[in-house]
Amino acid sequence: MADDNLVPPLGNPIFDAVNSAIDDPATAQSLVSNPAATKQLLDAAEQKKTQQANAAGSDTDASGQAASAGDGSKSASAADAAEDMMAQARRIAKDHQEGKVDLKAVDSIGRATAADVQEALHQVIDPELGVDVMDLGLVYGIEIDELGRAIITMTLTTPACPLTSLIEDECATVLAGLVEEFRIDWTWTPPWNVDMMTPEGAEQMAALGFNAGNLPQYGQA
Repeated sequence: MADDNLVPPLGNPIFDAVNSAIDDPATAQSLVSNPAATKQLLDAAEQKKTQQANAAGSDTDASGQAASAGDGSKSASAADAAEDMMAQARRIAKDHQEGKVDLKAVDSIGRATAADVQEALHQVIDPELGVDVMDLGLVYGIEIDELGRAIITMTLTTPACPLTSLIEDECATVLAGLVEEFRIDWTWTPPWNVDMMTPEGAEQMAALGFNAGNLPQYGQA
């Protein structure tokens, strides 16, 4: 398998985007962990800034009012970004419940289709949970380009999950002979949540004794 199948280093673009919008690392981390509480977290952060400004005897001149307006704009931007992320998570969850995955392929005689890759990925098992990546809802999209190469958009249950290399190796095994090359584009937007599992995946998790209540819920409305 070609070297370009190597998984890129893990990052957290969600945190970076939110933090750049509100310039508050602690609040940004809280928003990433629990987008559903966006309004409460932003209100608390704004209240804290106001208290700090009052304690320091900050001026209420035009420059101070402009800074306050800027903070409000940042908060609104972060809230909009969090809402967009939650809407995307709900759409993916709905598609997975209906057995749908974004597929894009150039279909021609002698070449694998995106549906072929989708079927093969049912053989890729998450080492920690014991359920395949399709039924877990970890696969957000599959594309076959004009050269027959597969590009798989995939996430994990948490950005800190250390299993990327193991899953990459499993994909290489099941896709060998099906496609000439493949690449996994890891994404953390939107974050995975239990609603993204297929009904079959949820049944398998229950049969294995996992409590869905202990798994990430932040994509829910």
